[in-house]
Amino acid sequence: MRITINHNRSKEEVIQSIDRGFNQVFEEAGSLPVKVVVEQRSWQGSTMSFSLTAKMGIISTPIKGTVDVTDKDLTIDVDLGMFNRFVDEKSAQQMLGNRIKGLLN
Repeated sequence: MRITINHNRSKEEVIQSIDRGFNQVFEEAGSLPVKVVVEQRSWQGSTMSFSLTAKMGIISTPIKGTVDVTDKDLTIDVDLGMFNRFVDEKSAQQMLGNRIKGLLN
């Protein structure tokens, strides 16, 4: 799943906002029936790599991805693992996109 969000802030400001609010973006899954735990995240330049564990009922799966920040936008690439079969991708994109936009305000 890929989400691209335009911004009008400096790259450094966006990186700091994402870094500060990343856990709450994923751990509060909102309307999705999934519990997410952030396992790891690390920055290399303006790209953050992350790994999560998502649980829905008795099913658990790893989720991996990156956030790449440029001067004009940020791109989130997420591999939902087997949850891609259970969670509507458009709903997940909308929820995640809205939460990331909230970090940039």
